[in-house]
Amino acid sequence: MGARGLEAAVELAPAEARESGTERGHADGQPVVILLGWAGCQDKYLAKYSTIYSQKGCTVIRYTAPWRMIFFSETFGIRSLQTPARRLLELLFDYTVENRPVLFHVFSNGGVMLYRYIIEVLHTHKLFKNLKVAGTIFDSAPGRRNLKGGLRALATVLVSMNVLLKYFLLLAFATTAVVLRILLYPLTRFIHESHYDALLKAPSRWPELYLYSQADAIIKASEVKHMADARQQLGVSVKAVDFSDSAHVSHMRAYPTYYSNLCTTFLSDCVRVSPC
Repeated sequence: MGARGLEAAVELAPAEARESGTERGHADGQPVVILLGWAGCQDKYLAKYSTIYSQKGCTVIRYTAPWRMIFFSETFGIRSLQTPARRLLELLFDYTVENRPVLFHVFSNGGVMLYRYIIEVLHTHKLFKNLKVAGTIFDSAPGRRNLKGGLRALATVLVSMNVLLKYFLLLAFATTAVVLRILLYPLTRFIHESHYDALLKAPSRWPELYLYSQADAIIKASEVKHMADARQQLGVSVKAVDFSDSAHVSHMRAYPTYYSNLCTTFLSDCVRVSPC
């Protein structure tokens, strides 16, 4: 934890951690998976997803952006997530795994907001232009400007907070979101485009897997499907899976074997294809 000032967890591949010559050589070819958690996600929950990949010999990096950045900095148009986006990619060099295929596994809009800046950094900073991104998995994301869903997500994050402070923050978020991200968005989008609109036309062309559900009360299934269709029209290899009845970021809990198989099969397929 605490690498480069981030509350990030780095889980080295088993063979790499032992540093045995033959095993280390095998680990050198294994992918790196970067998990981007949902707003308010605790690492112990994100770690459950690590197991899917560590069992396959992957190095895993886990990080969840602070909820204040997700709900308030982004709503106000402050690009504070650019810094953790860059530092996460720098970790690949710190652990000398920058030559391996990288898979992003992104959860909810909290992860998507950070991922949006990672894509920008990958395409604008010389240091990162040669990184080999194999693909991206989206779990319960992305969604548009859904105020009701955003309030539900923030209320979940603030559940243990003082009641008065909780309702003050909810009101502040709702007011700001309505004014800046809905009413004035036709103007403010020229200053700070929403994560959803930015991803619709993102320059990345590596494969994408969308895992969503009609029963998600925070992210609308129709918005995930619209994103998947739009990306496919740009030539991106896209697969979308509707779990139908599982709740927001609960698809693995409801269908553990199916979920794990989808992720590992997608990773294998992506690694076999030359990354963009």
